[in-house]
Amino acid sequence: MTTSATAADSSSDTWLVALDIDGTVIYEDGTMTDAVVEAVRHVRDAGHVVTLATGRSWEMTRPILESLELTPEYVVCANGAITMMRDELEESGYRREFIETFDAGPVLRRIREGLPGGRFLVEDPQGHRLFTKGMNEWNLNNSTEVEFEELARTPVTRVVVMSPDQEPAEFLELVESLGLHQVSYSIGFTAWLDVAPDGVNKGTALERVRGFHDIPMERVFVAGDGRNDIEMFEWASAGGRAVAMGQAPDDVKAVATEVTGSVLDDGLVAALAQLPEVALSDRSTSVG
Repeated sequence: MTTSATAADSSSDTWLVALDIDGTVIYEDGTMTDAVVEAVRHVRDAGHVVTLATGRSWEMTRPILESLELTPEYVVCANGAITMMRDELEESGYRREFIETFDAGPVLRRIREGLPGGRFLVEDPQGHRLFTKGMNEWNLNNSTEVEFEELARTPVTRVVVMSPDQEPAEFLELVESLGLHQVSYSIGFTAWLDVAPDGVNKGTALERVRGFHDIPMERVFVAGDGRNDIEMFEWASAGGRAVAMGQAPDDVKAVATEVTGSVLDDGLVAALAQLPEVALSDRSTSVG
């Protein structure tokens, strides 16, 4: 494996393939099928640049990357707020290359006013998490329980808000009424909110990655299923392919260029099968 990305990406057939994780590559219980693993590896072996673009932290992304046997030059985490770069000198094989942070205090206080029963979590640039009592349904690895006032003591890459007693539609209406204009946010299938720095999303991070690999927009492929994929779909739709999983909400499907089967039907496999083959013998190197 070499880090000579420019030479590898110069092929006229090489695509940038960026995959969401939850609901796209893996099931709700965290498992993935052999068919999906094989399909992703096949696309990698065909010579395309395959990476992950997820709302997960790097610590929660790394095991999926390893299970798929991917070693891309860049990995997009925290909904675009963190982009990891391959670095063989690091224990994990990657370093935090691009980090976007913001002062979470104003948005936290605004949300709490409208949602006094909410449960909150923030993540700092190093991946450490601070959370309030009751945040039991979220992954709490590398985390510390604190009082609400301590959440905004340092700049963060993301804010997560949960309201388990509300239906998603009711929660979405409430959040939109708060007028969160200074941040980017998305609503999950259940009543949870993910807030990122203003103007930061998977699409903005992937545009940077695309530029580094010098791959044109018409050879961009992204796949996802959640509302945090909407900006990524809008970005990829400007010439490339934006594939919504079959179980995605209607507003996510509306901005996709195509819809495949659900994650339970291994819909990603069918979509990846449409990518062109690129013979490795025609390339001077290989990029995961």
